[in-house]
Amino acid sequence: MSSAGGRAPGPLLLLLLLLPALPRCAGRRRGIVNRSVPDVCATCHIHATCQQSGGKSVCICNYGFVGNGRTHCQDKDECQIGASKICGNHTLCHNTHGSFYCVCLDGYRASNNNKTFIPNDGTNCTDIDECEESGLCGHNARCVNTQGSYMCYCNDGYKLENGERSFHQDGNIVSCKEIGCGSPPEMKHGYVVGNYSLLPGSAVHYECQEGFYSSEGKFSYCTANETWEPATLSCKGVDCGVPPSVSNAHPTSVSGTTYRSEVTYDCARGYLMAGSSHTAVCNAKGQWDGPDLVCKEIDCGKPLLIPHTKMTWDNSTTLWSRVYYQCQEGYYFNGDRNFSECTIDQSWENITYVCKDPPFPEVEFVAVKGSAPLLRLRKAEDQNGPISLYQVIVLPLDLQSTFICDSFAATTFFSNTTDIKGYVAAEFRAKDVADNMSIALGDRHYYGKFYNAPLKLGEEYCVFLRIISEWNKVRTQSCAVWAQIKNLSPTLQYMTAVGLGSVAAVCLILFLSFSVARSYLHSTVHPPPAAVACEAVHLSTTVDVAQAGIASSFLETETVSLL
Repeated sequence: MSSAGGRAPGPLLLLLLLLPALPRCAGRRRGIVNRSVPDVCATCHIHATCQQSGGKSVCICNYGFVGNGRTHCQDKDECQIGASKICGNHTLCHNTHGSFYCVCLDGYRASNNNKTFIPNDGTNCTDIDECEESGLCGHNARCVNTQGSYMCYCNDGYKLENGERSFHQDGNIVSCKEIGCGSPPEMKHGYVVGNYSLLPGSAVHYECQEGFYSSEGKFSYCTANETWEPATLSCKGVDCGVPPSVSNAHPTSVSGTTYRSEVTYDCARGYLMAGSSHTAVCNAKGQWDGPDLVCKEIDCGKPLLIPHTKMTWDNSTTLWSRVYYQCQEGYYFNGDRNFSECTIDQSWENITYVCKDPPFPEVEFVAVKGSAPLLRLRKAEDQNGPISLYQVIVLPLDLQSTFICDSFAATTFFSNTTDIKGYVAAEFRAKDVADNMSIALGDRHYYGKFYNAPLKLGEEYCVFLRIISEWNKVRTQSCAVWAQIKNLSPTLQYMTAVGLGSVAAVCLILFLSFSVARSYLHSTVHPPPAAVACEAVHLSTTVDVAQAGIASSFLETETVSLL
């Protein structure tokens, strides 16, 4: 009997076994030599187990090994008796060191669904149905399962290309060919009508696609040698011919004249396109569809009316017709051009042609007594149009209410010496007017072609500022009251009279002296000194009086600005 673990008996067991022999040994104690009993179990092979057999301990090789149990235990090849005997049918046996395992052959699987097994639990190998895999045999073929494998067969109406009855998809690509002529040939611009058979003698019916036609045969037949005879069908594209003409229009693009070709139209110059479509398309019947196009002559109607203008127009309202504008008298032009054209969108072109009133001077009114004012000008901006000239007009005060700016002529002072009713005292070109420019009334200077005459003592005056605009031979003007002068001081006239009287007296005395002394100096060719002195005095007095007149004009003045 061996222990459960396969080891040698323990010391307690040996003691129990030796107890019956102890009395017999006691009498011989002196004559017996003690000897050690060898431990058999300690000598067992590493792949052996110590067991009791017939009252003795013996070493027995473990399962899967063979030998004496002590010196050697070598592997036992269980598979040598045959896989079918040890593993079962449809198996392969694989020996291992001290054991073995089984696997199923290709086409079979273990009943326990493991790849390997040891047949001590009833596991066996069952057939795999390869036909469960879809498409295993390819198109036009069916799969038949066999023990451990499968076979492929062509469907009815098909056969193998190599002439065999069955086949196995083992990596080689094998296909089943339809019995008969196979798929009918494709026809350019044609298609097959209805069903057809592939057997010899059957026919295929063709028709041309839309937009194509054929006057030849429309059938192809399967011959006895399983080939399709060439079809005589030839589909030709329809041709719509010359594109249709459209009144007052012309083609801009033509893609062709065959089926689905397109022609695009555009209206001629001076005409406007109307309608839903301006394209013609060649249809399947060989006819042109469209275009739904009407070209209407462009008509802009009556031209725009611009205030204060006169129109020059030939009554034409078609494309690119022109109407010219000219400002009426009393107005000036402000814009980029003086004409408008009839455009492609049937409307007259907008222009920035504006006829406006001439700019009106804005001045600070000055009222003075006793002296002529110093009037100041500040250059105005051309906000409403061009400014050409500035004029200073002197008028008797009692004529102020009757003054008309447009009708007052450019009268000079010298043209009114007998009947003074007003005159132009000064004229300045707009481009020559500087900021804060000033003018003293009556300074005896010329401004432009006009003389700034001195004002008369005791007179009352009204001064106007007139702005003149000249454009395209049209002259317009506007005026504003600039100053009023009342009770003109006699200072200027008095100084002038005294100065002239003094000069006359001196000249008279010198002349008398000259007459007395003439007889004594009759041989002298030089002029008498008195004459020279008189002339010098007269010149000096004149200069002093002029300076006095200018100085007096600067008294009691107010500044006037032109905005």
